[in-house]
Amino acid sequence: MTSLKIAWIGAGKMGLPICQRLKAAGHDVRILARRPEQAGKLASLGFAVDSAVPSLIGDADVVFTCVPDDEALAEVVLDATFKTALAAKAVLIDMSTVSPSVSARVASCLGKDAAYLRAPVSGSTMMAEAGTLTALVSGPRPTFDTMSEVFGAFTKAAFHLGEAEEARFLKLAINSMVAATSVLLGEALAFGLKGGLTRESMLEVITQSAVASPLIGYKKNMIISGDYTPAATLDMLKKDVDLFLSSGAQLGMSQPMGHMVRQAYQAAADKGLGQRDFFVLVQEAEGSPASTAT
Repeated sequence: MTSLKIAWIGAGKMGLPICQRLKAAGHDVRILARRPEQAGKLASLGFAVDSAVPSLIGDADVVFTCVPDDEALAEVVLDATFKTALAAKAVLIDMSTVSPSVSARVASCLGKDAAYLRAPVSGSTMMAEAGTLTALVSGPRPTFDTMSEVFGAFTKAAFHLGEAEEARFLKLAINSMVAATSVLLGEALAFGLKGGLTRESMLEVITQSAVASPLIGYKKNMIISGDYTPAATLDMLKKDVDLFLSSGAQLGMSQPMGHMVRQAYQAAADKGLGQRDFFVLVQEAEGSPASTAT
């Protein structure tokens, strides 16, 4: 694999392990770090850091952004200095979970010939560490093909879905189902508990049944222990459901199930559970308080 100069903006829970995978694959990874304590931590892990976007991206072959929401992506990429600093042949890969509309604004700002890939991922932080994420990618096919080895450093599969915002739509569709799983599973387990079953016995069967999923398997121990220390927070998934609903509304869709899921998330957030793992909704369905263990 050819070593590339990679600039990374947004080295959070998901971004940092991906950066580590890219570094281990032999790439020169530099990370934006505006706070001294963040810069110190990244430097201790062997990363070069920069405190300003223009100097970070100026000579990069590939620029990754992995930020929390629409506003953060717009603040970084739609700033006039970003396009000016971006090298002419650089590839921009955005891995954020954002709306199709803000992503289209980014594409318009960069211009029709820009090497811009929308590449949100599906998976957990553990899967990021293991290099087994799934990348949902849309943008120019030649750019996707060129970046295949880069994606290979941190994914088990990368799917090219189209030339524009297709990856954004699929990511929100998947996350709407992820969000709904905690609501539906919580109601199902609460029903079983009323019938004399245990969480352990139900989850043992469910994870080997027709409705088994990697997500439920991954959350099984969390549900049994009642420790909802977050891998992904309830607020984060609520944001994704909001994007799913607002994007659907722009297309004239009613999305009744999505609105029901959103109500459950809002009710839990109103109880102060926004920073717990989103599977805290399982215990909410049972009517028992979530553990505050960290």
